[in-house]
Amino acid sequence: MGCVLGKCLTSSRYPRPSDGDMTQSCDAPPCSLEGKHVLTGRLLESVRVPSHNFRLEYSLLTQRGYYPDSPDKENQDSFCVSTQMRGNPNIHLFGVFDGHGQFGSLCSNFVKEKIVQILCNDSKLLEDPVKAYNSAFLTLNDELRSSDIDDSMSGTTAITALVLGNTLYVANVGDSRAVMAVRVGNRIVAEDMSHDQTPFRKDECERVKLAGARVLTIDQIEGLKDPDIQVWGDEETEGNDPPRLWFPDSLYPGTAFTRSVGDSAAEKIGVTAVPEVSVVELTQNHLFFVVASDGVFEFLTSQAVVDMAARYTDPRDACSAIAGESYKLWLDHENRTDDITIIIVHIKGFSSSGAAAIVGQNGLRISHASSEWGSSEAFCSIRSDFSDPQVSQHVGLMNRNTAIAVPSLTQYRPLEVEVG
Repeated sequence: MGCVLGKCLTSSRYPRPSDGDMTQSCDAPPCSLEGKHVLTGRLLESVRVPSHNFRLEYSLLTQRGYYPDSPDKENQDSFCVSTQMRGNPNIHLFGVFDGHGQFGSLCSNFVKEKIVQILCNDSKLLEDPVKAYNSAFLTLNDELRSSDIDDSMSGTTAITALVLGNTLYVANVGDSRAVMAVRVGNRIVAEDMSHDQTPFRKDECERVKLAGARVLTIDQIEGLKDPDIQVWGDEETEGNDPPRLWFPDSLYPGTAFTRSVGDSAAEKIGVTAVPEVSVVELTQNHLFFVVASDGVFEFLTSQAVVDMAARYTDPRDACSAIAGESYKLWLDHENRTDDITIIIVHIKGFSSSGAAAIVGQNGLRISHASSEWGSSEAFCSIRSDFSDPQVSQHVGLMNRNTAIAVPSLTQYRPLEVEVG
């Protein structure tokens, strides 16, 4: 969910993507398990986490949105997969970045290219990953501001999942999302590892109001609804006209999110790049996690996405099915679609002998990093003891005209849930 008029109150003129969207810089790439997938054209990739004797098996897909009024608009989503960061086989990063505004694609690609470098250069990454995440996101914001990219009315969400041994750290700004699939008895349950940062959230709404923002829907701005009513439903019921952030005496910027990297104009009314960080200690009950842009979650709940992903043992099939269903639902509700990007990471071979103790119910602990804005939840971090050239695999944008093909359900093999 971005800003007014599709993504932001800006011109409909968008820059074309730079050449060489698909790039790799990888001295020791993850092994290819089999040939290219017939639908996604991708290899099934895998990387080991030797400190705890399990492996990550993953795939990804990005799809340019359908914009009938802007046929040349590029995919503003980007993503990165960085394995064996700092030369350490136990550190791996998965990220999705959803750009918005006139220069949204430039912003998302800038963040994609910089985040691994910034994290790798932080001496505190292993000692205090939460602190390193906070520092990295603020540095990203400062460097974007200092770059040649005009981020006054453009920016990007950023959702990243950092695997550090048997601990998963998720940092989020914006309304992209990370979800964990957790085995509970004979069921697979979706556990959100991030919470969309929009004015629908009471805490976020109050925070930006204290910074000077007016929070109103378009109908309220146009006088169709009472502007004094500051209670909205939820994104499922009111997502077609969400509350937005406005300057006190101006009809801009109209952002439907409360945190992002970039959006320098909106910073004056509370939009911030300070991330919320969640921490998960992995156990045998954690089956896979999904990192995706809001193009996936606009009409699909976290549980629906996990249910679909669990139907397939191959994450490439799952990516295709979820992207295809998301695309269809967009067209069922609107005359366009958003850009859609999804990464699915299966956690394979995790055993109790190689895992740390469970933290809380289902091994899930969520903590919001403290910031100048304050937080209602306690700050905590799990310290890890892992000990560098950066080894990363950055994957850019696919052909923006690529169509999504959905695998046949007659051929899928669901994940098996073992009880006991």
